[in-house]
Amino acid sequence: MTRKWVSVLRHSIFCMCLVFMPSMASAEIESDLSEAMRSTIPPPKLKMASWLLMDAATGLTLAGSGADTPVEPASLTKLMTAYIVFREIERGTVKLDDIVLISEKAWRSGGSRMFIEAGDKVRIEDLLMGLIVQSGNDAAVALAEHVAGSEEGFADLMNQTAVEFGMSNSHFVNSAGMPHPDHYTTARDVTLLTRAIIDSQPDHYRRYAVREFTWNDITQKNRNPLLGRDSSIDGVKTGHTRSAGYCLVGSAQRDGMRLIGTVIGAKSDRERADAVYSLLRFGFAAYENHDLYPAGQKIVEPRVFKGEAGAVPLGLSEPIALVLAKGSGKNLKASVSLTDPVVAPVTQGQELGTLMVTLGDSQLLSRPLVALQGVAAGSWMHRLSDAVRLWFY
Repeated sequence: MTRKWVSVLRHSIFCMCLVFMPSMASAEIESDLSEAMRSTIPPPKLKMASWLLMDAATGLTLAGSGADTPVEPASLTKLMTAYIVFREIERGTVKLDDIVLISEKAWRSGGSRMFIEAGDKVRIEDLLMGLIVQSGNDAAVALAEHVAGSEEGFADLMNQTAVEFGMSNSHFVNSAGMPHPDHYTTARDVTLLTRAIIDSQPDHYRRYAVREFTWNDITQKNRNPLLGRDSSIDGVKTGHTRSAGYCLVGSAQRDGMRLIGTVIGAKSDRERADAVYSLLRFGFAAYENHDLYPAGQKIVEPRVFKGEAGAVPLGLSEPIALVLAKGSGKNLKASVSLTDPVVAPVTQGQELGTLMVTLGDSQLLSRPLVALQGVAAGSWMHRLSDAVRLWFY
């Protein structure tokens, strides 16, 4: 079978999956939360076949449907394009004031444009604004060519980065999101990418809240209809093609909690905006964050026998953060089970107990308690004295 017919067949199967994907009315709601952690407030009933609401701090899915079904991302693709360009800026291989000579390929890009011309010399920073605010396909191609030499080479970078992020159901063939049978992602993968942008590129993320940008005497407003609807919303990106429908990733932060909502395949600009807005409102109404223990904080300090020190601080190697139904945190309890007795030498990081967190009658998690510092063996006299004490311990 030729490569062309493989692509045609794959595209046909892809379209059939979209057509026969279950509607929100019949699809099961996905969540990473245990039954004890879930709110009694139900998530909104969305008509899109693919959507997801994620807590940005923990990466936990609060609600979703069809979140791992491959879909056409349209201009949500530009989130990956922008991420890679900003990453290269941070690495020093590209600078914001670098000048890009616009190619004929970039100039001829169809769809949404920032209206650069072939032969123009444009700063990287302006191209990024054209990419993010105006969703310019021409800007996407120009940036890709500058960073990787060609759009094909840039697509390889996109796919490498997708693997790094665990975007296991994504594949990219262009930088702008133009339809192609081998160009796809999922609501979950897009949300993971957005979380990475917010977490690792906070200084660059602010550009996603810019309301308008002017280039070539043409002012275009940011296509994100959520900006201005709520002061807590500060991004992120829209997408649309006839085959993909209307897509939107939105993010907001309230009272220290950040949520990311993604919908793909809405029937209109208004529907996608209302859907993401309803997801964000639901999340803030139903859930709250609880940062229980940071990594490296002393939780308990048991006695040590036969050591230079008489005790060793124990804590966690990784922090514990939870998302719980709003108001249920007052029922959280933590208990500790220790290795007994603790005898030197003790190495830093050695597991010497367990921390368990419960909510009511339900155990939410169990984590090992590790030594936050080492304890060397004591003198022979001290070891002998503690050996006697251990007989009576």
